[in-house]
Amino acid sequence: MTSAPQPIKPVLFVLTSHGFKGETGEPTGFYLGEVTHPLAMLDEAGIPVEFASIDGGEPPVDGLDLNDAINTRYWNSEGFRHAIRTTQRLADVKPGDYSAIFFAGGHGAMWDFPTSPAVNSVAGDIYEAGGVVAAVCHGPAALVNITLSNGAHLVAGKNVAAFTDDEERAVKLDKVVPFLLASTLAARGAHHHPAADWTAKVVVDGRLVTGQNPQSATGVGEALRDLLTA
Repeated sequence: MTSAPQPIKPVLFVLTSHGFKGETGEPTGFYLGEVTHPLAMLDEAGIPVEFASIDGGEPPVDGLDLNDAINTRYWNSEGFRHAIRTTQRLADVKPGDYSAIFFAGGHGAMWDFPTSPAVNSVAGDIYEAGGVVAAVCHGPAALVNITLSNGAHLVAGKNVAAFTDDEERAVKLDKVVPFLLASTLAARGAHHHPAADWTAKVVVDGRLVTGQNPQSATGVGEALRDLLTA
């Protein structure tokens, strides 16, 4: 007699709490479609999701494109809006409660993801416990400084995708962000695989899933779902 499959533990979606693009004063935050599109893939598969941000509470939102049907569906959902308004502080979560951690993009991530000790500890613990680490667009900024218990960078020797230096130049923020994401990941030993600007690119390397840009958000959600349901 076979035992029933164990339910999948929740995926922790992590959002930036940083609301401004450097010294420009221009608003930013997490990019809505890079949350809703992966979330839709997990929701369809019945995989639970919880939300955290660096500071907790309600993080700033960017990319509020309500011509996008998936964005509109979630933005009009009181359950989703409540979850976004009341995110856990990342430092307060218990890594063992989660099957995976997903870092959403938005330019704000470039400032607070790499400097957060909680990003390093929570993501490192989930990964070393056999969980999945995923990120899209600027979300891989979280991966820049994550080190494992052996002292190695998580991304060292790994194949990754992330917002490219060319895309950063195209949006004229290459001199505003604190570092160029793709170049910095490569400097940490990652093998960065760029696609043409604004085309979908998802790279899966074991239990690490990364996507290049907003166009890659659905694909990252699909890859994360597939790893968790395999």
